Amino acid sequence: MRIDKVLEGDIRSAARLMRDLDDRVPSAIEELKALYPHTGNGYIIGITGNPGAGKSTLVDSLISVYRNASLRVGVVCVDPTSPFSGGAILGDRIRMQRHASDSGVFIRSLATRGQLGGLSRSTFDVASVLDAMGFDRIIIETVGVGQDEIEVMKTAYTSVVVTVPGLGDDIQAIKAGILEIADVLVVNKADREGADRAVRDLFHMLDLRGGVGRQEVEIVKCIATLGTREESGIADVAKAIDSHRGRMGQQEDARRKERAKAHIAELVRGMLADRADATLRAQGGLDGLADGVVRGEQDPYTAAESVLKSL
Repeated sequence: MRIDKVLEGDIRSAARLMRDLDDRVPSAIEELKALYPHTGNGYIIGITGNPGAGKSTLVDSLISVYRNASLRVGVVCVDPTSPFSGGAILGDRIRMQRHASDSGVFIRSLATRGQLGGLSRSTFDVASVLDAMGFDRIIIETVGVGQDEIEVMKTAYTSVVVTVPGLGDDIQAIKAGILEIADVLVVNKADREGADRAVRDLFHMLDLRGGVGRQEVEIVKCIATLGTREESGIADVAKAIDSHRGRMGQQEDARRKERAKAHIAELVRGMLADRADATLRAQGGLDGLADGVVRGEQDPYTAAESVLKSL
């Protein structure tokens, strides 16, 4: 059975299951249900931030840190959807190519397929497969769309927000709503001018943030392009992630509960969307309903309600 092969760590079986889950194949969902009791051991880390902040390079270096510690690493890269194929644009996988031959590393790219919040609809599912396979660290890198990426907080146990010096003035920095979700703040490209100022600005914003103060969010400078060299600061990033995990203590169960709630809510929304699509197709699709609205035969709300009544 494919389930047994996945639990044994068979990469091909896991890759096929992930593909089927992304395509919402019913049999794959049944297999995931059987795998779920084997999850809960991998630690999920979310990496998010503004486009161009160096998230993929940071992930690439973190993989090396964890592999040097003999930890198995699974990576879920949520890429933009190709306008031609509908699949993921595999920029992240290309940048992490040097880990391709490492059996202790598995990298999977997912297309957003129009999903908001910086994640793919299948992110939870793929992370669960990696967890069941026995990966110690599961890193989720979001697509990099800016302020809307708060969904990563619901998927990960530790959320890392990456920024860089020179993003703009203080007003631009304060507008970066994704800082609200940070458990660890990373100032990447710290060899650039303005890195120390960026750290000071982040400290100031943490003081303005309600509830959680600066003492609970560590700010780390790094130069991810230097890899695992001592002066890169990558080891400090990994240490800050571990420190957050330690500070969570008994709260880790609460975080897992929040993640489960978010997963259930996402599944409900997804299932309703699938049923709505099927109902629309049965009623002739959106074109027919839109024609009725254009002709003035009904309003958009009545058209939408007619679909919901058929669910």
